[in-house]
Amino acid sequence: MNVLILSDSHGLTNELQTIVSRHKQHVDAMIHCGDSELTSDHAALQGMLVVRGNCDYERRFPTDLVEEIKGVRFFVTHGHLYNVKMTLMNVYYKAKEVGAGIVCFGHSHIAGCEQIDDVLFINPGSIYLPRMRREKTYAMLHIDEKNTTVHFYNIDGQLLHDLTTTYTTQ
Repeated sequence: MNVLILSDSHGLTNELQTIVSRHKQHVDAMIHCGDSELTSDHAALQGMLVVRGNCDYERRFPTDLVEEIKGVRFFVTHGHLYNVKMTLMNVYYKAKEVGAGIVCFGHSHIAGCEQIDDVLFINPGSIYLPRMRREKTYAMLHIDEKNTTVHFYNIDGQLLHDLTTTYTTQ
């Protein structure tokens, strides 16, 4: 299974469409973790699972989303309502409550992933204004029988080896 994960594009459409075009033929799902600052019918978000961030005015986006993709339950949120800049514990408890094994979130603009117990947290960073790194980033999740790998890419599609992380699939 392959899932494209983006967040915090803050009105960028050309870059968003370029990334989607680059990967859409090779993914099972595409997720935008909020702060797209676009309307729900915008062409750049077509085919994506999208949540509302703190900078989104489009009320048709949900604040949270629980989605089953190829038998794996995802919890998607922007993160501002769970205080993710300070701690992952609030969103961890929500993931446990909804039975999600993977949490996708944004808000901090800081790319990274980590596993707490049996929950994998993925923040793809920002393709608009990254923090803690220079590169504008997004993520690609790959799950097979043995491994779960989170690949991070810069906006030009180059793999960022230092951020890419592999976990044993449970």
